[in-house]
Amino acid sequence: MEDKTYLCIDLKTFYASVECVERGLDPFTTKLVVADPDRESTTICLAISPRMKELGVHNRCRLFEIPKDISYIMAKPRMKKYIEYSANIYAIYLKYISKEDIYVYSIDECFMDVTSYLNMYQISAFDLAKRIIDDVYKTYGITATAGIGTNLFLTKIAMDIDAKHRSDNLGYLDIEEFKKRIWHHKPITDIWQIGLGTAKRLEKYNVHDLYGVAHMDKDILYKEFGVNAEVLIDHANGIEPTTIKEIKEYTPESNSISSNQILGHGYTFKDARLAFSELVEMSILDLVDRGVVCSGISFGVTYREVHEKWSEDENPYKRFMPSMQSLRLDEYVNSYKILYPYFMEMFDKNVDRSSIIRSIAIGFYGIKDESYKTYDLFMDEEELKREEKLSHTILDLKKKYGKNSILKAQDLEESAIAKERNSMIGGHNSE
Repeated sequence: MEDKTYLCIDLKTFYASVECVERGLDPFTTKLVVADPDRESTTICLAISPRMKELGVHNRCRLFEIPKDISYIMAKPRMKKYIEYSANIYAIYLKYISKEDIYVYSIDECFMDVTSYLNMYQISAFDLAKRIIDDVYKTYGITATAGIGTNLFLTKIAMDIDAKHRSDNLGYLDIEEFKKRIWHHKPITDIWQIGLGTAKRLEKYNVHDLYGVAHMDKDILYKEFGVNAEVLIDHANGIEPTTIKEIKEYTPESNSISSNQILGHGYTFKDARLAFSELVEMSILDLVDRGVVCSGISFGVTYREVHEKWSEDENPYKRFMPSMQSLRLDEYVNSYKILYPYFMEMFDKNVDRSSIIRSIAIGFYGIKDESYKTYDLFMDEEELKREEKLSHTILDLKKKYGKNSILKAQDLEESAIAKERNSMIGGHNSE
């Protein structure tokens, strides 16, 4: 196999850095938090500036967890602005690397296969990475870090654990360096794709780092993790055979689509039911817009337990209790008339009417192209076609005049979510 060289570039504290740059402030000296001031104190901070981290504030903390003696700027999320910056920075990447060799991992992170470019530019991987991140900083004032490695996993770890703690923002790992510097790294949850659940299962065998995983009995690992043990074993040994080309060519056998909404405050059953019906309607319309059908649906709510001794600001995130249900259908559909009653029946039968509801979610699975649409003998095919035509008309009007150009009376009620959700991107303020 050809020796490969990859880069993984991450835009440091991206949302917070954008907000600082937009204000003409230095992200490394400014105390700034990206969070919606219109939500409860339990809302999660999307990003915090490096200065806040230096003061001991954790990324993705909740507002009430920030010490009261720290004064800071609260910036309301502006998703359109972040997407604009991300797209413009991606254009900088394209000055150096072809899009075929770039895999966008998230709005602020991407992988690059730079193997062929090193000879072409007659440059080292370090110099190429530095040239790119210097260009990003010079053009947009955003600091980036870069990991360099001989496979995608090592590249990601070089960026996550090495580059972020170096003054030049560059890190490098091959398998030899990985074994010297990462094998005994703790906590193991710092490692990409190893969460608290995996760490706790490894603790049962007194394993706390990748060295321990690499030297475990493989039969035990397969018994504990099933097929996922294969990836864990590879990564513990610094191995990752997948390439960017293979990722781009991969087509999953089945797909799912999900939508969720964290409610602005604790909702009663009645208010949550209204919000849920809006989410269902918007999501079904999205199926039609995508030109796909589904063969199954799911829904979930998250409750907040009520207890006299708990105040609104006292660790409420520890009181979230999820409830999930799913239903397999006998056909492939994207019809509102068919799907909506199923969702509402599931909600009415399964949601606790006495609990406070904090979030709602729905999902569609078994996604296929709408050419797979099926009808049973009890469906009025002509009526469904008229419904589909109406749905496309609504979509056309929303695309032309805005998502809030067509609203129902229920969408104007105090507990409704459609109007606000239509002005958001990824559940956050878009402007």
